[in-house]
Amino acid sequence: MPSGLPKPSPGQPCPCGSGRTFAQCCAPRLDGSAPAGNAEELMRSRFTAHVARDWRYLHETYRPTSRKPYVEETDVAEIAWTRLVIHQHEPGPTPDTACVDFTAYFATEQGEQAMHEKSAFARIDGRWLFTRTVRNGPAPAKPAAPRVGRNEPCPCGSGRKFKHCCGA
Repeated sequence: MPSGLPKPSPGQPCPCGSGRTFAQCCAPRLDGSAPAGNAEELMRSRFTAHVARDWRYLHETYRPTSRKPYVEETDVAEIAWTRLVIHQHEPGPTPDTACVDFTAYFATEQGEQAMHEKSAFARIDGRWLFTRTVRNGPAPAKPAAPRVGRNEPCPCGSGRKFKHCCGA
């Protein structure tokens, strides 16, 4: 199996890529002593939980399973996670919702692969939870220039309407 990040330990850099040590960053979330303060912190701690193989934490921070008793699974596929890149943390329409756009990288026999995703989070009873995947893959590309209308002047500079010039 390809090698990913090692299981986190207190003095080591946190696997989430925050630049802090595991003890200063995600460890208090995983052990329950300090809840995530926002959706990005929860996203980072969930990535770290994947690296640490802390399936209980993942169960408890996923809204559909958060109130159900945890039952340990024995046949969980292990993924060799290598790094996390947070692209954007977007506040939602209310203070208790947010989205995080991120890429989680993992190692395979073919090299490093990426999983790009946008996920939704909600604060319920004062606790942030992962609610659902909004999008898999990068955001759709937006056109660089606004589209020219049929009756607007042609962008080529001819002075004619677009529909009678380049749009014909």
